[in-house]
Amino acid sequence: MKAAVLYRAGSADELILEERAVPVPAKGQVLVRVKAFGLNRSELMTRKGLSPNVQLPRILGIECVGEVENDPSGQYAKGQRVMAMMGGMGRDYDGSYAEYTVLPNYLLHPFQSTLPWNLLGAIPEMFQTVHGSLHLALDIQPGETLLIRGGTSSVGMLATQLANNAGLTVIATTRNAQKEMALFNNGASQVLIDDGHLANKVRAVFPEGIDKVLDLVGTSTLNDSLHCIKPGGTGCMTGMLAESWSITDFAPMEYIPATVRLTVYDSGQITSPTAVFRKFLHEVEAEQVKLPVSQLFRLEQIVEAHRFMEQNEGVGKIVVLT
Repeated sequence: MKAAVLYRAGSADELILEERAVPVPAKGQVLVRVKAFGLNRSELMTRKGLSPNVQLPRILGIECVGEVENDPSGQYAKGQRVMAMMGGMGRDYDGSYAEYTVLPNYLLHPFQSTLPWNLLGAIPEMFQTVHGSLHLALDIQPGETLLIRGGTSSVGMLATQLANNAGLTVIATTRNAQKEMALFNNGASQVLIDDGHLANKVRAVFPEGIDKVLDLVGTSTLNDSLHCIKPGGTGCMTGMLAESWSITDFAPMEYIPATVRLTVYDSGQITSPTAVFRKFLHEVEAEQVKLPVSQLFRLEQIVEAHRFMEQNEGVGKIVVLT
């Protein structure tokens, strides 16, 4: 099988495409024929050497969609469509940057769908992150205002649509003024150009502040995001587009405004049940949601795909077909 292997941290050129033997599933594992997978910023950080617990060489890839090739337990028939994400994929063991991967059977979400692989490949981690952030962490409610910081990311684009469908008013941000119209077309009621200081811009429109904030940029903008929130509101840090894990000299009493709540969503800790994914697939099939796919690549183009991700050229999810 073809696989993209990272032998040492560095630039996109360190992803080496090579031929490897198809892995054999052990007890409790399933061999999956990978059809497509989405790219994620966490994989970019791992490639750069910013994930110190990941041992190299490693096949990256924290999510995939595909078909069961071999399940020794007999739980899944050959050809059963499945999606999988997180659970150590591409970090603790080899992930989805390959034509086949071996996964723990508990990680699989079986499904049926009429959607093509290029769309299915965008869904697993993107949707799980959006669902978990909006409903489990922020507990969004109809009529609320929601600021999405990092609005042109795949999670930001999908979160805008789902929050709109849930009856919220969405304010989305971008650092690039040329992407402003894409956010409006995606359903944002207002768009703010993010220069790192949004609190005054938000208060000029919403003097009391915003009900909820979904911060996908991370530690570099979190303090400013919290100051956009009204008393009693909630901020959730989900993404790390800024590629920084920690906050220097964090002093909670100074950092967090009084009565403002701060939470995080991490799909590595809390995952969504299969039924939630199946319901979302039906919504996409019914055209209630338009999946924000930015660009398609083939596995042979994994280096170009990583460069595209690193340059922030797209709006939405990058999908790779095997």
